[in-house]
Amino acid sequence: MKNNTKRKGFVFKTYQPKNQSPFEKLFEIFKELITYTSGDFDEAIDWLRSLDKEYNLTTAEYTIDDFVEDLKKKGYIKEEIDGDGVGGTKITAKTERAIRQQALNHIFGKIKRTGSGNHKSKSPGVGDEHTGDFRAYQFGDNLDKVSMTESIRNAQINNGIGDFSLTENDLVVEEALHKSQMSTVLMIDISHSMILYGEDRITPAKKVAMALAELITTRYPKDTLDILVFGNDAWTIKIKDLPYLQVGPYHTNTVSGLNLAMDLLRRKKNTNKQIFMITDGKPSCLSLPDGQYYKNSNGLDKYIVNKCYAMAQQARKLHIPITTFMIAQDPYLKQFVSAFTQANQGKAFYTGLKGLGEMIFEDYETNRKKRIKG
Repeated sequence: MKNNTKRKGFVFKTYQPKNQSPFEKLFEIFKELITYTSGDFDEAIDWLRSLDKEYNLTTAEYTIDDFVEDLKKKGYIKEEIDGDGVGGTKITAKTERAIRQQALNHIFGKIKRTGSGNHKSKSPGVGDEHTGDFRAYQFGDNLDKVSMTESIRNAQINNGIGDFSLTENDLVVEEALHKSQMSTVLMIDISHSMILYGEDRITPAKKVAMALAELITTRYPKDTLDILVFGNDAWTIKIKDLPYLQVGPYHTNTVSGLNLAMDLLRRKKNTNKQIFMITDGKPSCLSLPDGQYYKNSNGLDKYIVNKCYAMAQQARKLHIPITTFMIAQDPYLKQFVSAFTQANQGKAFYTGLKGLGEMIFEDYETNRKKRIKG
């Protein structure tokens, strides 16, 4: 007799890239470039032409000019004339959505591939977000929570198929979590230090914001996300404005950003509220009552720092936790963030640019599955 036992193992094959059309290949690169150029189409195409010369991205049958023509035909770009009568090529809302979707796939896709992740909750039970875990039926459980497939399977195992019967001991209930609505404000530092020292910190922050916006609007449509930027002042921006976001010659007015964030959250009806703050620098600016600015970039100014601590405590009284994603690694700045976090009873992550998106997504998913005291 032949041994028909199948052996398990790994099969290694030569990498086969997915079949993409010439347009799709260039479009993937174009979406990255247009994010780095803050929506400047001409600059992005110049970069694409340079990459083509170095890496032979195109062929004689399909050139960069053919790609630009396809962008027009497919509705990704359009010709516009500004107020001065000067014409130019601009990306459309369709491209903005494509950029957000790509950011979501790059960041959230990595999280899904890493395994189970840190998404556990301390309080599973009655809810409407299924976990995939089962437990025995208990008196008082709603019948609509009973998993009939698993219960019938138990009955067949326990009582046999010939004389089938379903008893209370066979019933199992699928665990679920309360899917509470969340209101989030994402604060992005656009002070000049976000592009200093030869490191582009604003582009990863933009990508995270675009991915988070796409996640919330598609997967959690009942949640709300407000995005604000802060330099010398703070102001809100729309999701469609994210690809065009740039830094300015600003100091860092953290207090103004926190003040606006709390004003936005006070208007939300959701019980669960939170603030995410992405920053790389120390607070160095305050808005004064007379409209002037108090600025000091030399070390940590006690007057500015104490105002930040006061805002953190105020947010704590409103039950608004603040999670700070600190890009800088300076020891004295870490001490400031640590004291700020303690005043708010929030959280802080000291991270580089790599992994920023994964951290924010993990924290967002975790916070949705727990009740923040309201």
